[in-house]
Amino acid sequence: MTRALALGATRVGVELKQFFRDRESAMFNFALPMLLLVIFGSVFGGQSLEGTDITFAQYFVAGMIASGILYTSFQNLAISIPLEREDGTLKRLQGTPMPKAAYFVGKIGMVFVAYVAQVTILIAVGVAFYGIDLPSTASRWFTFVWVSVLGLIACTLLGIAYSVVPKSGRGASAVVTPVVLVLQFTSGVFFVFNQLPQWMQTFASLFPLKWLTQAMRYVFLPDQAQAAEVAGSWELGMCALVLSIWIILGAVLAVLFFRWTPRGSQR
Repeated sequence: MTRALALGATRVGVELKQFFRDRESAMFNFALPMLLLVIFGSVFGGQSLEGTDITFAQYFVAGMIASGILYTSFQNLAISIPLEREDGTLKRLQGTPMPKAAYFVGKIGMVFVAYVAQVTILIAVGVAFYGIDLPSTASRWFTFVWVSVLGLIACTLLGIAYSVVPKSGRGASAVVTPVVLVLQFTSGVFFVFNQLPQWMQTFASLFPLKWLTQAMRYVFLPDQAQAAEVAGSWELGMCALVLSIWIILGAVLAVLFFRWTPRGSQR
């Protein structure tokens, strides 16, 4: 296990070099949240949540910070791993003496570094242009940390598991991006969650992003914002519970379905 962790730490550097070497993919991961933030913030930014002086732009920034977890982990891995599987990278790694766990440690490390970079940019833009306040208490900073960690682990494992769905690397984005968009539209990122149809709220509550956005709103919005939540409170305990369940489920799915070689090929 120690050897796997040590080699995995080395793999983090390799994964980061590969991530930033693919400039188009790296730009997509960092630029898309920024672009959406500017568009939605400009169009709806002046509107306030009902009964509060909180603008939609502030509400939206919290949702985009949560979405950053989904972008850097689930979406990134579910698209990049099929490409590595198709070009033979995974098969070559499988044939080396390197412990297989080291490959996944490298992916997890890369995801965490990319998320830190992305969330730093989003918070800076939110503070500078959209009136977001940095967390003012140790409790909110602690919540930000544990929500980020649980969310990244859950979405990373789900991205590894979902990477088996695309039949080819070139078509991966076509079957990954729609999933991310559907979750964003139904989880309170693009719209105020309590204004969505009941069936959408029920659907979104089954998945991690709804709980990530809710917890991030606790971190970055004033206490009065919880009046706009469906339950009238932040439900942080439920956020932690749902994310923990998805970590377990994601780990099981990743172990059961991850493949080192393309479908139909001989191992």
